[in-house]
Amino acid sequence: MINREWHLLSRPVGWPKPEDFALVEAPVPTPGEGQVLVRNKYLSVDPYMRGRMSDAKSYIAPFELGKAMQGGAVGEVVESNAEGIAVGDHVLHFLGWREYAAVDARHAVKVDPQAAPLSAYLGVLGMTGLTAYAGLLRTASFKEGDAVFVSGAAGAVGSQVGQIARLKGASRVIGSAGSDEKVKLLVDEYGFDAAFNYKNGPVAEQLREAAPDGIDVYFDNVGGDHLEAAIGSLNEGGRIAVCGMISVYNNTRPAPGPKNLARLIQTRGRIEGFLVGDHYDLQPQFVQEVGPWVASGALKYRETVVEGIENNLEAFLGVLRGDNVGKMVVKL
Repeated sequence: MINREWHLLSRPVGWPKPEDFALVEAPVPTPGEGQVLVRNKYLSVDPYMRGRMSDAKSYIAPFELGKAMQGGAVGEVVESNAEGIAVGDHVLHFLGWREYAAVDARHAVKVDPQAAPLSAYLGVLGMTGLTAYAGLLRTASFKEGDAVFVSGAAGAVGSQVGQIARLKGASRVIGSAGSDEKVKLLVDEYGFDAAFNYKNGPVAEQLREAAPDGIDVYFDNVGGDHLEAAIGSLNEGGRIAVCGMISVYNNTRPAPGPKNLARLIQTRGRIEGFLVGDHYDLQPQFVQEVGPWVASGALKYRETVVEGIENNLEAFLGVLRGDNVGKMVVKL
């Protein structure tokens, strides 16, 4: 049996190129004691993976050259040498970018394909959803009546942030996206009060028009001109949660910072970065609250599904380009 897996061959400079990667054939691994063999069914591709392709010091180890990359995955157990997980169970784990994975049982989480589609455990009910929940409610200290601005709002995290804010009583929810179709989706399907296409004009001007009374919370997925615009519209006591800065991930030289940081003095504003890994204690609360919203349709989600592991790299590059609506997943 052959196991196809994606290897990183060289560290990208600027935008990743196909020659930086290779789809390699390897033997299907044999699970050891306390492990399960998983046939992956869905793989996750996420913006943070770009950082792991660099060897710069970061919060997580870089991908190793010449070895299979990693990422969220959900699949079916086809062999088990571990108590508590049986053949036929479905598990969530972190050995993606491959067809088969030998996973330590202690790092596998059983999921129920009857309760939700398997792909949802990589997105709306998984790490993506928890990122939105923790970043908005804990890092940004959201409270009822806040006006909230979300960049990258049609993406997997951003779309959930805006909807959670709306469901929890935001006075106004504004989103930015990269196409008129995505702007329409934000307003018509996700219930945002206003949205704009950042390609149609200066972000600061469009944000002021969408939020004439300012914003209390900014959830940052983009950085750059979006962050500067948010600082400019921040109300007194405003909070900014920095989840990602996709606008600078492929830069080969440092991008200039916001020119208006002094406004934080005037507004007594706060900027705080966060990692979802610091907030797994919220997982039970997250599932308890968000699960029923998803089941009832109160919280909607979209997925962009790419077929075939041979297209895993193109799916990842698509996320960096903003091709996806909602969570990007690869179906095997």
